[in-house]
Amino acid sequence: MSSVRDGMNAAGAAGATWLRSSSGPIGDSRVEVAFLAGGEVAMRNSRHPDGPVLIFTRPEWDAFVAGALDGEFGQPA
Repeated sequence: MSSVRDGMNAAGAAGATWLRSSSGPIGDSRVEVAFLAGGEVAMRNSRHPDGPVLIFTRPEWDAFVAGALDGEFGQPA
């Protein structure tokens, strides 16, 4: 999807089915992801569903998930 850029508005991912993370207490900020038709993965803040959306290629997403599972990003401060 050549017209997709990081920071695009959620309207640019219209028709996407968003999945919310299950971590953290109910009501806390969570991320939502959507697997787009072109193979990309979109991510947004659940508190701002009409706000910016980050778009990852599938290899980028796979590397992000692998890094998170491996503890690559450390613990929050």
